[in-house]
Amino acid sequence: MLPEVFGVNAWVRSVADRLAAHGHPALAVPLFARTAPNLELAYETSDLAQGRRHKDATTSDQILADVAAALAWLQDQHPQAEVHLVGFCFGGHAAFLAASLPGVAAAFDFYGAGVSRMRPGGGEPSLALLPQIQARLTCVFGTADPLIPAEDRETIASALRKADPAGERLRCLSYDGADHGFMCEARSSFDPQASAQGWRLLLDDDSLL
Repeated sequence: MLPEVFGVNAWVRSVADRLAAHGHPALAVPLFARTAPNLELAYETSDLAQGRRHKDATTSDQILADVAAALAWLQDQHPQAEVHLVGFCFGGHAAFLAASLPGVAAAFDFYGAGVSRMRPGGGEPSLALLPQIQARLTCVFGTADPLIPAEDRETIASALRKADPAGERLRCLSYDGADHGFMCEARSSFDPQASAQGWRLLLDDDSLL
């Protein structure tokens, strides 16, 4: 599980606990451990600014290295299990990146901004990695998210359709009226209906076929 810019905070731990309660052992990866090993922020403006500083100091190579290490540990602990990535906000973008790693069976990118425009640390937009992604990938956005405008959503959706016209492995879903952060009960943008749909994606085995 890959967190928002707010780090491994109480909400992130609650999601990991909820996944574990449904029989899915979960590991939250501290993406900003190099600059803030114990980053745990609230959903306040000042905290957002602090989190973004650590996000801006994080590169795609670091993300891939950290997720690869987490994958190796999980596969050692659960050698027969499929490994799925779930990321929110910056963690969603990170999940898109890390879906290109071997050993990832499925990845969920919840409102990962910038995928079609940039790559952490520089380089081509992360969307350029799509040909390297063999995992099942689901990108989930809200139509009222100002950080991921309609143009970006369509660019991503178009790329996924081109790579997988049948939509059997690559999917892009949009929830009408949902804002950025709609999955998180601790945020003012929490959307109960969209969140319920998101949780059905994560917990319904049919959504992973």
